[in-house]
Amino acid sequence: MLVIHPTDKTTEMLSILYEGLGARLIEADCSNKKMGHLLHHTSPSERIMLLGHGSDKGLFFRKSDEEEDFDGIIVGHPQAYYLRKHCGDIIGIWCHAMEFAKKEGLHGLFSGMIISEMSEAEEYGVATDKESMDRTNRIMFTQLRRLLDDGIPLHEIPERLKTLDTTQSELSQFNYERFYYL
Repeated sequence: MLVIHPTDKTTEMLSILYEGLGARLIEADCSNKKMGHLLHHTSPSERIMLLGHGSDKGLFFRKSDEEEDFDGIIVGHPQAYYLRKHCGDIIGIWCHAMEFAKKEGLHGLFSGMIISEMSEAEEYGVATDKESMDRTNRIMFTQLRRLLDDGIPLHEIPERLKTLDTTQSELSQFNYERFYYL
């Protein structure tokens, strides 16, 4: 499995999804050319996970985890051609990953807006505190990892994940509803 998860303290909990699996992990920025080469040489039978922060334009990276702003897009339109050959075995979890996937004709399990920072909770009017948010997200991604480890087909995961929401908070209901299979 190839995992592209740019280093970021606010999405660190996403490492739950690949820890201990011996995945090839890309954590730092690389050029469009290098990323294209990497994806081109990744077998279509190999799962790809794209994790972190982003938008409908793609997955972001930042050079310094201490900075607030992002430096650019590590996986975006220039890499979509290579991602399309993976025929549904892509997991993309970042804010608005689903919109990126729809626009680029990608198939797999994608997230919509996922609240992982207090500023996002405030923006979307979701009442929570940092400790509850971190705990709720850690539980959610642990449950997602169990579904993946159990070999549940990606197209079944959005509905199954919703049934595993034991927290039933405003935040958990918001986040658990934001997984889609395309």
